[in-house]
Amino acid sequence: MFNKKALRLYFICGTQDIPQDKTIYEVLTEALSAGITMFQFREKGESALQGDDKEALALSLQALCHNYKVPFIVNDDIELALNINADGIHVGQDDPSVDLFALQFQDKIIGLSVSNVDEYKKSDLSHVDYIGVGPMYQTTSKNDASAPVGPEMIQTLRTYINDFPIVAIGGIQLENAPTILQKGADGISIISAIAQSNSVTNTVRQFLQTVE
Repeated sequence: MFNKKALRLYFICGTQDIPQDKTIYEVLTEALSAGITMFQFREKGESALQGDDKEALALSLQALCHNYKVPFIVNDDIELALNINADGIHVGQDDPSVDLFALQFQDKIIGLSVSNVDEYKKSDLSHVDYIGVGPMYQTTSKNDASAPVGPEMIQTLRTYINDFPIVAIGGIQLENAPTILQKGADGISIISAIAQSNSVTNTVRQFLQTVE
């Protein structure tokens, strides 16, 4: 049974998000030590690792997460998620239909990106554990990000899905996080605000104070 408390501070990251003077392993270690509640491995872009290199990194990061008893989620890559027995998968609207792979992910966490009411109405949430709603604000972490929908979209979707788990994503910073939570999000997904932070520990702790 998925516990939506895992969404409170959901760190999403790949090697492309990390400053050149650090490694993703170092950043994730610090973020886990400071208290992130879930992690998604999102390896995207021209510099992204592929094949065996990607799988080796995923395995090392997954082991790290498990040391802290934090769920390890894979973004989009169904084959990788299956190969390493990840705790879950997060897919978008353009990925294969959830029911096509739900049988392969029994007892795993399944997340789905939903940007607006139209996408919600087209989505089958019967096998989905949570939805990621956004982008909340303009973001530089995703080259293919659509126009911001704002925190009000969470409030709007709540009228359709009641207490179904929602995590917000996209352009979230310490100063705008409270507004997002007030609109009904169960948690916030962070990429650059943590990955690019000069003090990952302090940033994570500040976000945790906001969501608790």
